[in-house]
Amino acid sequence: MNHDHCPDNGDLRRLLARRMRMLRAMRGWSQEVLAELSGLHRNYIGHIERAEVNIGLENLSKIARAFGLPAYALLKDEGGLGCGDYPRVEESAAWYVADCA
Repeated sequence: MNHDHCPDNGDLRRLLARRMRMLRAMRGWSQEVLAELSGLHRNYIGHIERAEVNIGLENLSKIARAFGLPAYALLKDEGGLGCGDYPRVEESAAWYVADCA
């Protein structure tokens, strides 16, 4: 695992914001749809997607379940933030389905 540049909290908030927007767009979901599926308020989803709040693990898990992914997949390093080798989303999803079945 490479720790040359571990993301700070701001980096992680921005990474999560990008991933959530990308995953919503890929599914054609509005913030309202994601809010309904995750059981969170639409305004809170907006705050997360603007990297304005530090999200708790329970809420991260709710959002991940709405997307059908493990929570760590929402923080997956695809933009070169460094600090680790993470499995591809396809591998993560397969593990999640097998582990939670």
